[in-house]
Order: sequence, then structure tokens, then C-alpha cells
Amino acid sequence: MRRRFRSNKIEMELFPFLSVLACTIGTLILLIIVISTESIESSSEVTVIGQTEEGQNISKTPRYIECREDGIIIHPSEEFVPRNQLSSSNSPLLRLIRQVENNRDSEYVIVILRPTGLETFYEVRDLIEARNIDIGYEPIDEGLTLRFEE
Repeated sequence: MRRRFRSNKIEMELFPFLSVLACTIGTLILLIIVISTESIESSSEVTVIGQTEEGQNISKTPRYIECREDGIIIHPSEEFVPRNQLSSSNSPLLRLIRQVENNRDSEYVIVILRPTGLETFYEVRDLIEARNIDIGYEPIDEGLTLRFEE
């Protein structure tokens, strides 16, 4: 009978290394999930800053209007105007538009658009553009709170 040939080479097992590598990858994935979940939950506040498309602050002062389904909110005073009173003669919106129109060289309007406030936005935009006032708009999610910076 013939003897079986044995090699004197040292065999290397990669199983322990692969186990450590798999655990490390799993831990990193867990960290990514936790950090991204934390950042998504904590971003419930939006800061609105008036800037040009190039990212520069402009020389005009912004006046803020938030469009919702039931009406608008004029910020920072948080004065609510129902949708059915937007174009009435004594409406706070028309007063604001007249103020901005008189100061059109130094002021403009930023409209903050909620997903449910699209129809209200169309009405507000038509009122503002009819007076040839500079306007900007920023769509934001429904659940976000607003904070304004000068």
C-alpha cells in the first residue's frame, strides 16, 4: 500500500479573519443607521435666510409669508389671514403688499410654501406679481417649524 503524501506547508485559515471583518461591517452599518435616524428626527426646524441663487445675501430686506391650505401666516408677527380674506381691501396681506410696494427698492417677499398650500400660493403670487414686486418662494415639508434670521 502506498502512503499518503503529507505536505509540510503551513495552512492558513481565513475564517477567524472573515468573522472579525463581518462583525466590523455590521457594527459600521448599525452606526450609520443610528446616526442617520437621529439626524432625520432632529431636523424638524428650518431656518429661512434670504439669499440669491448664487448664495449671496441680497441688499433687500425679505418679508415672509407662509402659505397653508386654510390661509397664510405673515411672519415674524405670525398674523393669520384666512384664505377667503386674502384679497379683501382691509386684509393684512394687502397692507403688507402695499408696504413692500412703497419700499420696493429695499424690500421683497419670500413665500414659504407648504405642500397643502399650493392653491393659496397661486392666489398670493398673483397678488404680489400684479404689483411688480420681487418675489421668492421656498417649498418646505408640512411638519417643519420655521425660524427666521435677518
